[in-house]
Amino acid sequence: MSSWRSRRRQQGTDYWPGFVDAMATLLLVIIFLLSIFMLAQFFLSQQLSGRDTVLNRLNAQISELTELLSMERANSSNLEETIQGLQASLSSATDERNRLQGLLDSNSGAAEAAGGRVAQLETVLDEEKQVSQRALAQVELLNQQIAALRRQIAAANAALEAAEAKESESQTKIASLGRRLNAALVQRVQELSRYRSDFFGRLREILSQRSDISVVGDRFVFQSEVLFSSGSEEVNPEGQKELDKLAQAILELSKEIPDEINWVLRVDGHTDARPLSGAGRLRNNWELSAARAISVVRYLISKGVDPKRLVAAGFGEFQPLEEGDTPEILARNRRIELKLTER
Repeated sequence: MSSWRSRRRQQGTDYWPGFVDAMATLLLVIIFLLSIFMLAQFFLSQQLSGRDTVLNRLNAQISELTELLSMERANSSNLEETIQGLQASLSSATDERNRLQGLLDSNSGAAEAAGGRVAQLETVLDEEKQVSQRALAQVELLNQQIAALRRQIAAANAALEAAEAKESESQTKIASLGRRLNAALVQRVQELSRYRSDFFGRLREILSQRSDISVVGDRFVFQSEVLFSSGSEEVNPEGQKELDKLAQAILELSKEIPDEINWVLRVDGHTDARPLSGAGRLRNNWELSAARAISVVRYLISKGVDPKRLVAAGFGEFQPLEEGDTPEILARNRRIELKLTER
């Protein structure tokens, strides 16, 4: 073990944690962008659904107006045909009156009969004129109705154009909102990443670069032997000294992180795959890992750390750092991990 620690000190700076940190940050950004995209799609679908409803209602009104216009045009055509027939009758009656007037001039004996016929025809002519006037009045009314229908169609077209303009404005607002949210997300992630890097840097300094305390990705890892005795969930005296340093670093960090960043320090407990021995209070590795994480959280709270900034989780043996059953691998899998993240 001592030779392994010597080789590790001689290997120099490990850039892999920074790379994993950057990849995790990029993954958070992509997940948030997908969330924004889904939110934008939801609001856009709502806008489009409202627009479709307006369009369907306007199309139904236009269809009804078109049918009414067609009926009125058919009635107008019938009235025009009636007027033409009446005008033809009027022309025939005028011709008949002229013919009778000629007979009256040539034959006085037939004058009285012709006069009676002329009077009858004039009566018929007056009736036809009245019918023609009524038909003209109906035609005028139809023309007014057609004009009203045209005004309604123009209003419907204006409403449709207004709906399209509103939709375009909504899409512009959604795009602007997405850009602002993306900028805010990038800034928040960058700020939290900076504070996480500062926090881990301070932990490296105060914990004196111990080989059983390391950084793996975006997590700070304590081997269980640093904090707990074998099979125990109570923090041992040596572990309390290390946790005192950790609590001091957390208290200093909490003063620097702005209030608008809702951060938490997650404490994860992990064990190896060997089952617990004996008949103690804890029945399995899962309970042991959870109990150890809770013990660390309780100790940090006793040192003044805000409980709202701490989360405890137990993973048992189900998320090992390495696969295998050698003593070295089993020791590395028994660990307490700290991860600074946003709530």
